[in-house]
Amino acid sequence: MKTKVLVIFGGVSSEHDVSLVSASSVISQIPADKYEVKMLGISKTGRSYLYSGPVDLLPDDKWLDNPGLLENCVISTDREHHGIIYMPSGKTEYIDVVFPVLHGKFGEDGTIQGLLEIAGIPYVGCGTASSAVCMDKSLTNSVCDFNNIPHAKWIAVKRNDFNNNKDIFVQKVRDYLDYPVFVKPANAGSSVGINKVKTEDELVNAFEIAFSQDDKIVVEEGIDGIEVECAVLGNDSPVASTVGEIVPCNEFYDYDAKYIRGTSELHIPARLDEETLQTVRQTAVKAFKAFDCKGMARIDFFVRKSDGKVFLNEPNTIPGFTSISMYPKLFEASGIPYCELIDKLIMLALEK
Repeated sequence: MKTKVLVIFGGVSSEHDVSLVSASSVISQIPADKYEVKMLGISKTGRSYLYSGPVDLLPDDKWLDNPGLLENCVISTDREHHGIIYMPSGKTEYIDVVFPVLHGKFGEDGTIQGLLEIAGIPYVGCGTASSAVCMDKSLTNSVCDFNNIPHAKWIAVKRNDFNNNKDIFVQKVRDYLDYPVFVKPANAGSSVGINKVKTEDELVNAFEIAFSQDDKIVVEEGIDGIEVECAVLGNDSPVASTVGEIVPCNEFYDYDAKYIRGTSELHIPARLDEETLQTVRQTAVKAFKAFDCKGMARIDFFVRKSDGKVFLNEPNTIPGFTSISMYPKLFEASGIPYCELIDKLIMLALEK
């Protein structure tokens, strides 16, 4: 019998739309001779449905316009079910493995992973703790500090503390960091809510924008560097892909540059010397292990232009899987085609 894979997409996050595009790519590349695919979509309001229609209706939430192709269901926390339960009938269906293609909050932050752990269902990607740490930029930076992984100087700010005394945090940035700085929500992906701040006059407004996405933000010193990314695959013995370079069409690689304008340049392999490429790959694996990642992660870096030093930017535990996404492109350039990569990820989930 074929292994039954449940692909979960959508979700209640600012990256809902990106998830739909990623999921449509993943579903179309799952080997049909080995796997039976089920699709579980989560609307922007948090309603979940088993969807049985065409994959090409996923983008722009067109799948929700077909009620005859939707059945209300949820992940069952009863381990004897090992799958989903239909509502309101109570009928259950066994699922062998879940492939969560949920970017951002409630998908990449350990929450869906915790639910699947309770349900006892294997799933693709990092575990609950690892997902939570990698999603939270202040926790990520703390792990980097402890493991001597170079990254930008930083401070964390909580909303309540900021509201009580804004001047203290403006002063902290002035004393500890050099402009420009990047102001980021601690828990958000795809560069949502991030601003590059060049002067102190812009700082408070950038704080407010970041706080619109999360109750905690991180301020990082800007690094004048080349943006590169490295994909990592595996459980206990992870391997790194070749390194890719991004030349953003905007001032930095923000949401618009990633998903809307589509005119950023990608260079695979990155235009760096062999020693630097090797340093990036080795640091990617070191970070993957330090964060206790499993299955997959894309680790992003800066290579400082002044001296070539490699700095970790951030890990991504559920990287994009769209047609222009770096994770599958990097492994394709490393000799693992998209279809084979998906198969390996599912097998790693079952192994884990």
